[in-house]
Amino acid sequence: MKIYETRTAPNPRRVRMFLAEKGVDMEYVQLDLQKGENLTAEMRAKNPLGKVPILELDDGTCIAESDAICTYFENTVPEPALMGTDAKSKAVISMWQRQVEMALLLQVGMCFQHSTGYFKDRMVPVAEYGKQAGINAAKYLNILERRLELNTYIAGEDFSIADITALCAIDFARVVDIRLSEEHNNIRRWYELVNQRPSAKA
Repeated sequence: MKIYETRTAPNPRRVRMFLAEKGVDMEYVQLDLQKGENLTAEMRAKNPLGKVPILELDDGTCIAESDAICTYFENTVPEPALMGTDAKSKAVISMWQRQVEMALLLQVGMCFQHSTGYFKDRMVPVAEYGKQAGINAAKYLNILERRLELNTYIAGEDFSIADITALCAIDFARVVDIRLSEEHNNIRRWYELVNQRPSAKA
């Protein structure tokens, strides 16, 4: 099997980190997003939305969406568990993963797309929307700051997929000049802890 991705994009990095935590070796096929290599007929046959990453299984089945790819490997390589071990922990991790994805990573992504015009050949950038998305992302960091005052990791005392998503979002946010402030002491503590994991270099 193989994964089609773009190494500099945050969503593929989420999957690489997840697989590194699982100890899964993978063939990665690089696509140039700016050149539109993800939008060819061949790639749209694998994912009609033309987004990366895409996992292609040995039988030809293609699975897009980072969370879906991670779910596949959580079920096929259950240890270490990164999405919970029982009903309660699975629900709590899923909740925080969803919130971090929607309130932080997506907002950073929209800020990037609408503020930089990187994809202006295939979308209409709306500068005000990009600005507001950046404000939304920065506000969510304050929620994480309060959460991490009470917990070692975002979803509790165990490292999880929610931490992977948050780390990738925070690192990518620097591209649009969204950075941790001096007031984010708890996030900085968490960031140093997570960034020391070997998977952070994946």
